[in-house]
Amino acid sequence: MTFDLYTVWNFLPKNLFEQFRRIANFYFLIIFLVQVIVDTPTSPVTSGLPLFFVITVTAIKQGYEDWLRHKADREVNEYQVSVLEDGRRIRKQSEKIRVGDIVEVEEDETFPCDLILLQSSREDGTCFVTTASLDGESNHKTHYTVPDTESDLQYLSATIECEQPQPDLYKFVGRMHICNNRQEPDVRSLGPENLLLKGANLKNTQKICGVAVYTGMETKMALNYQGKSQKRSAVEKSINAFLLVYLFILVSKALVCTTLKYVWQSKHDEPWYNEKTQKEKDTNLVRLNVFLKH
Repeated sequence: MTFDLYTVWNFLPKNLFEQFRRIANFYFLIIFLVQVIVDTPTSPVTSGLPLFFVITVTAIKQGYEDWLRHKADREVNEYQVSVLEDGRRIRKQSEKIRVGDIVEVEEDETFPCDLILLQSSREDGTCFVTTASLDGESNHKTHYTVPDTESDLQYLSATIECEQPQPDLYKFVGRMHICNNRQEPDVRSLGPENLLLKGANLKNTQKICGVAVYTGMETKMALNYQGKSQKRSAVEKSINAFLLVYLFILVSKALVCTTLKYVWQSKHDEPWYNEKTQKEKDTNLVRLNVFLKH
């Protein structure tokens, strides 16, 4: 599982798209393009150089931060966890865990995926976890094993039905059909008290075993991360509002002035503020006659 915002191939277009979603950057880009296309009294360098500097520095900063995230994600994905298969305990990378795998977690370790608690080293069938990395709460929370699963997991035969993945940390609905010697299987309801979330830590419990129900980008931790939008500070939001108003005024002014220009030129040869006096007209007429005689 990875939370990278960019890849090597899409970094440049995606980063530029994210940066020009900011009103300030988009505004100065429009000013720069106008200065390049239209003959203006100011040089395009005055707008283009600062914009290029800001975009370049921001891209380098965001690329470095994303590389650090990629490095941290790789360490998490390659973390070795204990998985029970055919009565044997094997080591597997956390990114290779699949739904239905029986995972063993020891005290102070982090759960590699969302698990249904089946066994606990505590006699009362409970375990304690902390979810500070998920909801910021540092107190210990109690979770319970599913009834009738405390026997040897090697001989446990059961089917789990649960809801589709959703980001709500405190909601989970499902049921487990435990096969036995009787014709009808035993049905046990499942709730959030049976679910161990990825990113939480096992505390005050020597060891637990659980079955993976959500892995990868379907875990509640990943779904909550995907739901986060780009953060904008209060100052940036207020500046964006002012820039939008200012940009609206500039565009309106340009449209009005352009419209009035063409309306006036359709009725007069020259604009009113540049109309020639009678003396200038006579002088031009004399010069024209002299030129024609020669």
